[in-house]
Amino acid sequence: MTNEPKPLSEEEWVATIEHLCSSKAEEFRMIGYEHVTGNDIWQCVNERYAKSGMPAMHQVVNDILSLKVTKFMNFLTLSAYKGTHF
Repeated sequence: MTNEPKPLSEEEWVATIEHLCSSKAEEFRMIGYEHVTGNDIWQCVNERYAKSGMPAMHQVVNDILSLKVTKFMNFLTLSAYKGTHF
């Protein structure tokens, strides 16, 4: 008898990512970046997957949890110049 965890369903995966992004946005708000949303976090993290495709689940989780404010602010600045985010 194995005790392997069952894979997440699509709905569970999306809910997990939304929760992680919201948690990271809350972390940024706690240090003074008041207008950050979970969707903003996801747009920043997801941008790196545009060319390479969606990586493994553990990599996506790591990318969200390890996102630094400087990388996020660079993303917002570049998005503003491109006119794609605001």
